[in-house]
Amino acid sequence: MKTLYLDCQCGIAGDMTVAALLDLGLPLEHLRSELTRISLPVTDYHLTTEQCQRLGMTGRLFDVQVSGDQPHRHYGDIDAMIATSSLSDGVKATARKVFRRLAEAEAKVHGVPLEKVHFHEVGAVDSIIDIVATAIGLEYLHVERICCSPLPLGSGFIETAHGLLPVPAPATAELLQGLPVHSMIGPGERVTPTGAAIVAALADGFTLPTDFRLDRIGHGAGSRDFPDTPNILRAFLGAATLPVATDQLSVMEANIDDATPEILGFAMERLFAEGALDVWFTPIQMKKNRPAVTISLLIDTAELARFAELVLAETPAIGLRHYPVARTILERRLEERDTPLGKVRFKVTRFGAKPEFDDCRRLALETGLALREVYRRLENGE
Repeated sequence: MKTLYLDCQCGIAGDMTVAALLDLGLPLEHLRSELTRISLPVTDYHLTTEQCQRLGMTGRLFDVQVSGDQPHRHYGDIDAMIATSSLSDGVKATARKVFRRLAEAEAKVHGVPLEKVHFHEVGAVDSIIDIVATAIGLEYLHVERICCSPLPLGSGFIETAHGLLPVPAPATAELLQGLPVHSMIGPGERVTPTGAAIVAALADGFTLPTDFRLDRIGHGAGSRDFPDTPNILRAFLGAATLPVATDQLSVMEANIDDATPEILGFAMERLFAEGALDVWFTPIQMKKNRPAVTISLLIDTAELARFAELVLAETPAIGLRHYPVARTILERRLEERDTPLGKVRFKVTRFGAKPEFDDCRRLALETGLALREVYRRLENGE
């Protein structure tokens, strides 16, 4: 699996991320060409890149030079700008995901609904380019998974459109919730809101994979020099095996030809409630041409005796069979997110996120929307 490990110990920003991807092999001309697919509110902008030094380390600097004033922009305007572009579906999905996380953080910090969030620095053309360019670079380099190191908190104050704010800025601090951080660094803004949004939206691991094979390193330099650490983001590109886990379980089964559907339905409910990992029925044909069913359950091997007692008590079965099985599972987590329809739990894996059925069912009943429409809106971020 193509894996990108972001070494953010000295910090991360949008321009540093793009610079690191350019240093890894993203051609600047390809980036320029792809950016023409989005209708930016200005056409007079220029992308530059050059090598520079940060405390003795060499890195690539990426800069977006824009002429003229840049007005405030609402989240919906930026999202529509990306959604209606001719960028690839993958690039659009990645860029929209980052901006949504950013908008959710801003909405919470300022106490406003998501649709009323407007951006100052982040809404500027250079920041839109940073996020979209990051998505373009990840697709060009065929990155399948992103992991990240702990991020520095920084300290002190910064000047913003809202006035003097503490470091990390409120939106950055909101985005850093749940992420590993450290304080082994001096004052200054080391993680920007855009950098934090990229990590919060796209990283699905926070350690270097143990089986990682390093192929290339990109160095993305920040625009400022700090006296204590080199202001450089290192991006390690390589390969790692799919993050899965394997455990040993047992399957227990019984063939039943003399139970009503009500008995079988209740038995399934009871077995799930008692901790069975899975329960299912398979239609079969038994002796004397009787239609019947096999009840199967996946359980921890140590629980064989307890579940045997439950199956024999809740069904007419008078005998059981069981055998060991190995299970390979993809790493996943349950994550509650704010959506236009309300709070929804998502099951998140390396391959994406899926809204939980119970929450979708609740929203369908509350809103009157069809269940399929609820799924569609949540999956498209609407």
